[in-house]
Amino acid sequence: ATISAITNQVMPLVERWQNRPLAAHYPIIYLDAIHYKLRKDHKVENRAIYIVLAVGLDGYKDVLGHWVSDGEEGASFWLGVVTDLKNRGVQDVFIACIDGLKGFKEAIQSVFPYTIIQRCVIHQIRFSLKYVTWKDRKALAQDLKAIYQASTRDAAETALLDLAETWGDKYAIAVRSWENNWEDLATMFDYTPEIRRLIYTTNL
Repeated sequence: ATISAITNQVMPLVERWQNRPLAAHYPIIYLDAIHYKLRKDHKVENRAIYIVLAVGLDGYKDVLGHWVSDGEEGASFWLGVVTDLKNRGVQDVFIACIDGLKGFKEAIQSVFPYTIIQRCVIHQIRFSLKYVTWKDRKALAQDLKAIYQASTRDAAETALLDLAETWGDKYAIAVRSWENNWEDLATMFDYTPEIRRLIYTTNL
């Protein structure tokens, strides 16, 4: 009874916060999901809570909202999230930091067509290392570091060529994932080191 009473008091505040008007412009937004398992009807189901964090024009971070999905993370649900942001007043997003979920980039740019995408480097590293044996992980991770910690895009692309030459035959999927997604991974090299530190990952 106590929990129900507290919930009834808090929920109107939560709903007002979730539906509050937003700023028209955000320099950076981070879109990511927290995954959890829910036991329901004697089964365990995968669920996701979608979270959008933004950096405002004043330089401060603000959680724009969270949305609970009935299933696993998907681009179609993200489309609803970014549409909700637009409906609440967002007119433009300069850079969106996202993971490698299929269709994610297209969902964002269908609502905010001029948004620049930065793919999360940490997610990319994790994806790559899934295909690497334990004994090679340290060496390959070191070669990946030469890419994303390079001082310029040209230096990063040279390191990417070195990666392909060293590991391309043995770990083709891991290397191709960097090559195929390079344009979105390399966005950060267009900016100063201070901005790069803000946008290279969604893991904040």
